Amino acid sequence: EDADDLPIAEGTFHRIQELLRRLYMDANVPKEVRRRILEASVRAPQDWHQDAVRAAYFSGDEAWRLTAVFCMRFLRGFDEQILEALDSKNPDIHCEAVLAAGNWEVDAAWPHVVALVTSEETDKALLLAAIEAVASIRPHEAAEILDDLADSDDEDIVAAVHEAMAMTEGPAGEDDDSNDDDDSLH
Repeated sequence: EDADDLPIAEGTFHRIQELLRRLYMDANVPKEVRRRILEASVRAPQDWHQDAVRAAYFSGDEAWRLTAVFCMRFLRGFDEQILEALDSKNPDIHCEAVLAAGNWEVDAAWPHVVALVTSEETDKALLLAAIEAVASIRPHEAAEILDDLADSDDEDIVAAVHEAMAMTEGPAGEDDDSNDDDDSLH
């Protein structure tokens, strides 16, 4: 976030960020606290986050890996790890990987995400994440993929489809193609 948009003074914001970094780096702080610090602080990315997330991902600890994949939604540069995490047997890691793939529009995740959306076996939480990801990764193909789900008996799924379809439209309800002319003006 931009420090000007914060409901606290900029100096206070930076002191909090530094305190969170110090607490995270302190190995004497309990693991759960350190995980939550990383998950919270990564929403206002700093230089140390890339290394911390990479270390968490490769630590061999399942809980740290979950934290790392969650954090990958907020940090660029982890496409390879996101794709790897899509194959995780841990449903929480799998779901976070789908959300991260959608957030960063990881095109290589497309077949996996489409398979989740079109399978009747996909867990609801994972399906909702996949619906969002489909609209982000390939917005122009989302309507065709999501069309059948728009008639679901589950109102959460229908709402997710409607929200996803709204994301694929421009500001006035037009497709993203309407903005392509802007590119030719530069």
